[in-house]
Amino acid sequence: MNARSLGLSTFYYLGLLLIVLPFLKGNTLYLPLFFLALWTLRRTAFAGEQNRTFVRLRARVDRAVIGNHKPLLALLLAGAVALPFVSSNYLIDVFTSALLYAILATALNITVGMTGTLVLGFIGFYAIGAYTTGILTAKLHLCGFWTALPLSGLIALCFGLLLGIPTLRLKGDYLAIVTLGFGEIIKIFLNNLDSYTGGPNGILGIKKPTLFGWGLDSLPAFYWFCLLCLVVEIIIVARIFASRYGRAWVAVRENEMAAAALGIDVFRRHLLSFSLSAFFGGCAGSLFAVKQGFISPDSFTFLESVMVLCMVVLGGIGTIAGAVAGALLLIVLPELLREFALYRMLIFGAVMIAFMIYRPHGLVGSRAIALEQEDSLHG
Repeated sequence: MNARSLGLSTFYYLGLLLIVLPFLKGNTLYLPLFFLALWTLRRTAFAGEQNRTFVRLRARVDRAVIGNHKPLLALLLAGAVALPFVSSNYLIDVFTSALLYAILATALNITVGMTGTLVLGFIGFYAIGAYTTGILTAKLHLCGFWTALPLSGLIALCFGLLLGIPTLRLKGDYLAIVTLGFGEIIKIFLNNLDSYTGGPNGILGIKKPTLFGWGLDSLPAFYWFCLLCLVVEIIIVARIFASRYGRAWVAVRENEMAAAALGIDVFRRHLLSFSLSAFFGGCAGSLFAVKQGFISPDSFTFLESVMVLCMVVLGGIGTIAGAVAGALLLIVLPELLREFALYRMLIFGAVMIAFMIYRPHGLVGSRAIALEQEDSLHG
């Protein structure tokens, strides 16, 4: 081991020690066990990466799981529909929030996963959709939810065009910083436009809609409605991904110069994915507004943007199932660990580290990566 590797390992273990010490409450006997388990985990992961049999087996498992996705999706959908019959109201509310984040993560995945554009202020479109619904239905009483829902998406799409036309020619960190500034500017505007947004006090009295005379006021009813919206979004996005537009996005993501040489208008492809992503983000914000019944600028912070981006990365960039799985994991898992009190976030962090070690391409990963791994072993 060279000096650089030794130094990095030292800082790695010292940092983990500082994180763990407050949770031990003086029980230092647990320290050797903790570091032994950590050392074993790292050695196992390293050995697995060096073992061709392990890599081949993991690639085949990925191929098997992803290749036979239809029965798995049908089983998951049936379980999701039946969930309210076997769960408490608390769990139904948690899973409803997870569905909203899944809609938002799927929307962000159109830009981040398919065209490789890093967006750090995506929560701004979420806020625009939520406030559009709040202003139209509760503040000005101009229309009902079913009119406000598409309008929220369209107004978010317009903002996406206004932001994307001058900025999508930027690349990498510069574009990420611009989108970060957009999200913060939207929050400042929401705080200052008191006459329309209510300022820091937000908007109250946003009512849930009715569907064919069936009220969506109850938790199970609104959960099923959000599940239906997620399924519709997944079908639309999957069809777009499978079309020539989706293939053009992948070409742009992999190599912009090669895509341009093939005749693909790179800027227009970026703008299309960015505006479409903004549209679905605005629709997700509209659903969030009617779920909460109250919105304020504090609900749309930078940390929310980071959380949604983590869902996409952790679940698997470029995959619809990955965005949904990442949203479920990051929303549901902390709630299930709530009974562990102080140790909740420690356990949650350890689970995240394990996922990133053993699933570096995301929880679901992508079929292309699985095939590349298997092909590289035969090449």
